Amino acid sequence: MSIIEERVCNKILKRSEVGKKKYGTTMERNDLSRLEWLIHAQEEAMDLAVYLQKLIDEEEEKKSCKKCRCKSGLQEWTRTSSMEEFETKTCNGMCLRNPQGRLCDSCD
Repeated sequence: MSIIEERVCNKILKRSEVGKKKYGTTMERNDLSRLEWLIHAQEEAMDLAVYLQKLIDEEEEKKSCKKCRCKSGLQEWTRTSSMEEFETKTCNGMCLRNPQGRLCDSCD
């Protein structure tokens, strides 16, 4: 096992201890239905999506486009885009925050 995997395992153990103290039970509990587990997992995933969006927004604010006038660094990104495509794609001087293609206040 790598040191990274060991760190993850240690964090899981610590989380399980916190959960046991907080909720008085373990994941081996039987008081929730399958649907309730699915809803709980979905709620956790939505929280993760919010955390990720916050970090994405912070990174986009820091990054400047390399080949265009848009200071915010926003470029078109799809799930199948490679990082190389992301780094080299230009937004043709238009801020992609604005769907009409007008430059926003943060752009030249």
